[in-house]
Amino acid sequence: MTIDIRRTPDARFEGLLDYPFEPHYVAIDAGDGSGARLRVHYVDEQPAQDEASGETVLLLHGEPTWSYLYRQIIPPLVAAGHRCIAPDLVGFGKSDKPTDRFAYTYQAHLDWLREIVFDRLDLNDITLVCHDWGGLLGLRLLAEHPDRFRRVVATNTSLPTGDQDPEGPLAVWLQLSQRANPFEPSKVVDRGTVTELDPAVRAAYDAPFPDETYLQGARQFPLLVPITPFDPAAPANRAAWSALKKSSVPFLYAHAERDYGVGGGRTMLREGIPGAREVVIMNAGHFIQEDSAPELVTAIDQLIRSTPATETVG
Repeated sequence: MTIDIRRTPDARFEGLLDYPFEPHYVAIDAGDGSGARLRVHYVDEQPAQDEASGETVLLLHGEPTWSYLYRQIIPPLVAAGHRCIAPDLVGFGKSDKPTDRFAYTYQAHLDWLREIVFDRLDLNDITLVCHDWGGLLGLRLLAEHPDRFRRVVATNTSLPTGDQDPEGPLAVWLQLSQRANPFEPSKVVDRGTVTELDPAVRAAYDAPFPDETYLQGARQFPLLVPITPFDPAAPANRAAWSALKKSSVPFLYAHAERDYGVGGGRTMLREGIPGAREVVIMNAGHFIQEDSAPELVTAIDQLIRSTPATETVG
């Protein structure tokens, strides 16, 4: 049986506010045994050769955003000499969107992202910047492929194992994400910021989803967070934590004052990863990139410059 896929029309992305980036695409295995391919979009912005630092920054978005989340982060990092790559996860942004919710599993997202980052783009010495579900995926890749990573900046995220009781906000979000009709990503982002979003910004967050059939990945993501010890992803996440607790990769947890990520991320990351540093970004909500982009850019650039590529780690 052929997988049913939606591809958001390009016209939906015309004239987006502050998103001038040229599109790039790779084709990956859908993973359903049919041989189908998924087209995945990514931003790849690079400084002039004589200004390049040689650093690669991988920016992973979460739920229910896309690479648009990093539109204010990418230009100043490129100006600082760093290459920035920001993929749209399958089901989001300009990437293809299977209509079957059961096509979206934690393992499928990991397999898709692994193929994008390692098999297609062949990235190494990565500075990982991960937010929300970008952390649930990126931190797994870090644990399983530590030789590929140079540093990590985690923002309002975690790597839950199901051994912690779900936080109140997470429980509310689980219900809201399933019951909302219509499900509007722009409202989710707006509620997760302390600043008022421009109407054009809200429109950009809704642009990838013309109707409900395009939203199945966004609907399913909340249900994939491990909230019990018996979750299918729980054993692999516990194994990942065993690796992360031995990691020597420089690690910074930059979080909003009142947002500790998914499943108690602040405590888990600060106390579970050796040498992890913590930066509290004031006057920001869950979507730090919208509220405090300059502060986050500074944190990323400072970590890169304080851990030069010639330093031996791992």
